[in-house]
Amino acid sequence: MELDQNKIPQATAKRLPLYYRFINNLHSQGKQRVSSKELSEAVKVDSATIRRDFSYFGALGKKGYGYNVNYLVTFFRKTLDQDETTKVALIGVGNLGTAFLHYNFTKNNNTKIEMAFDANAEKIGDDIGGVPVYHIDEVEERLNEDVSVAILTVPAQAAQAIADRMIEAGVIGILNFTPARINVPGHVRVHHIDLAVELQALVYFLKHYPMDEEEVEEEPEE
Repeated sequence: MELDQNKIPQATAKRLPLYYRFINNLHSQGKQRVSSKELSEAVKVDSATIRRDFSYFGALGKKGYGYNVNYLVTFFRKTLDQDETTKVALIGVGNLGTAFLHYNFTKNNNTKIEMAFDANAEKIGDDIGGVPVYHIDEVEERLNEDVSVAILTVPAQAAQAIADRMIEAGVIGILNFTPARINVPGHVRVHHIDLAVELQALVYFLKHYPMDEEEVEEEPEE
């Protein structure tokens, strides 16, 4: 079916890769079907939300049966463009950047860091995890139309200037791991991931929202 992606809530869109990862694991194990309750327990999203998310894409499951794993894998692979490889650039080869290069999304075959950039002369020319490291002054020269996404792991004070250069070179998606909130043109999407903020939020929730006080409502099975 043809989907109007603009009608799918952003919160739903952000959960799709989470669903796909679990369903793909089930497929690898040879499982044929999964219930919304099983899916809920695995991805920690309540059953009602899962059914609502899936409803945006039509009838993906059957009442009393659940969801066909093979069908869901095929559907989400197409929806998430899993047959296309997304080439990524990494800017900032410090501790976090180096960890990304070693990891390089090994469990996600359609995403790959192709090149990295840094200003430290001692790192230029290195090959980390199979990824070449270039000087940041080469970013405009090295980036091409095949690389439209970048991971930003530079010092906060350098984030905006580096982002501006990446956008000028054609990057339209930035995963920002710096504390800086960078400004970008309307055609560029930025996802901010501040690990310190996430940790502070976790500690707050642990103190004020103990898990054993949360009420979990049982939803009727789809």
